Amino acid sequence: MVSGRVEFLLSAPQLKFLPEPTVPEIALAGRSNVGKSSLLNALTMRKGIARASVTPGRTQELNIFEVGQPTQFRLVDMPGYGFAKAPKSVVEKWQNVVRTYLRGRPVLARALVLVDSRHGLKDTDREMMKMLDEAAVGYRIVLTKSDKIKASALAETHDKVAAEAKKHPAAYPEIHLTSAEKGQGIAALRAAIVADALTP
Repeated sequence: MVSGRVEFLLSAPQLKFLPEPTVPEIALAGRSNVGKSSLLNALTMRKGIARASVTPGRTQELNIFEVGQPTQFRLVDMPGYGFAKAPKSVVEKWQNVVRTYLRGRPVLARALVLVDSRHGLKDTDREMMKMLDEAAVGYRIVLTKSDKIKASALAETHDKVAAEAKKHPAAYPEIHLTSAEKGQGIAALRAAIVADALTP
């Protein structure tokens, strides 16, 4: 994933634009401004593979990245939820695309639900978790920006999120603590993603 090919393939505003479902896919979901682009850049060790935006809600499509040569799996960056500088009708359209993708994509191997360490789970995160439970898509919860919070507060957030994850049938019990800026937890999450994508 690091030394091999990682390339942006396409942006899909609708499901009909998705590539053929020929390799496993790992989807990244999270509230707007949770740090998805920064995490993608850290995971792939490429500075500009995903463009971070200071404006929440800028990712309005499913952005597809191919990993490996030949392609072994794909990373799918989904639109941020919870806040978006866009008309309500546009937001609902994105949500529809995401919901349909999660429920009907046969090659979706795993999802990552990114949660800001400073804020913990919000209702919009819980909605996403419920959606994944209903779609029977296994997911890992990833706490981002763990370097921006005191160790005691981080431990408290971790324990609360872990306790709540136990109530969700599709959630992995392990919570990943990460910092894209400092590199904390990135190698372990990268290894987990590769295992999820390539284990039959």
